[in-house]
Amino acid sequence: MQEIAHEDRGDGRGPVHRLPRRPSGERRGGGGVMRVLVTGAGGMLGRDLLPVLAARTGLEVDAAPRAVLDVTDPAAVERVVGGYDVVVNCAAWTAVDDAEAREGAAFAVNATGPANLARACAWTGAWLLHVSTDYVFRGDAGEPYAEDAPLAPRSAYGRTKAAGEWAVRAELPDRHWILRTAWLYGVHGANFVRTMARLERAQSGVDVVDDQRGQPTWTADLASRIADVLTTGAPAGTYHATSSGQASWFDLARAVFAARGADPDRVRPVPSAAFDRPAPRPAWSVLGHRRWSDAGLAPIRPWREALDEALRTGLLADLDVAPRAVDLTASAARLG
Repeated sequence: MQEIAHEDRGDGRGPVHRLPRRPSGERRGGGGVMRVLVTGAGGMLGRDLLPVLAARTGLEVDAAPRAVLDVTDPAAVERVVGGYDVVVNCAAWTAVDDAEAREGAAFAVNATGPANLARACAWTGAWLLHVSTDYVFRGDAGEPYAEDAPLAPRSAYGRTKAAGEWAVRAELPDRHWILRTAWLYGVHGANFVRTMARLERAQSGVDVVDDQRGQPTWTADLASRIADVLTTGAPAGTYHATSSGQASWFDLARAVFAARGADPDRVRPVPSAAFDRPAPRPAWSVLGHRRWSDAGLAPIRPWREALDEALRTGLLADLDVAPRAVDLTASAARLG
């Protein structure tokens, strides 16, 4: 695995990596090796994804963080994508509230960027795996959203991500995978789980909303599922890459407190209305997993099982937090 080499174009638009165009339809490199480019490789998901892909037999992986490839630059994208069999797009504007005031900037990354990648993949014959979000739905259902449920985003962030999905399907109808995920946490970025660990140390109690439900998903599990899709020949289309089960943010905060040996009753439930935020949050972010059967894969494991392993294997190591061993699944009644 390596970060792709690059050269300066001399026009003030930054570096670009030049590779020859492959014949359309040719999916694999020499010797049956699949060449994979990961865009947005410096983010929370991208940093977990790179070693997972590199460890899979038959994959040759290159990293393209934002400093190397700006997906909003169509000329740079066209030059970089040539020579790869698959592009995995982890580049995204994820600042949900900021997007309300800067929707144009968010659109450039979340919609124009995927469109640029899809067009380049169409030109070279590559496949595109694009990571999307639960925010493309309205968020007021009472049962898990199916993969083909109508899109009805309520926020600027959701609108830009929905537009990105549309662009991928329109530009690359037969050679794309869209993986929607939600409630991500991991070691390489700011996220709810790490925030709760910090607050447990700093405050006597914390108020957490209990009227939003979703599926906490570990970036390591999502990374493994992306690798599964690339290596198993999954059919093109849309999949929901979230953990099994469901929880509220309140449930998740209590689980983090309990795993650290703290009293989960220090977490106090409050309604969403207690927090005045620019962007509306989905009350229901539970996604269905039916399509995994089409790929011969089981849904991602339950969120409690994943959280337990994440906390035991270094999720909070840099915070100088040492969670005690605890079986969160067995503690469901106490934590829920």
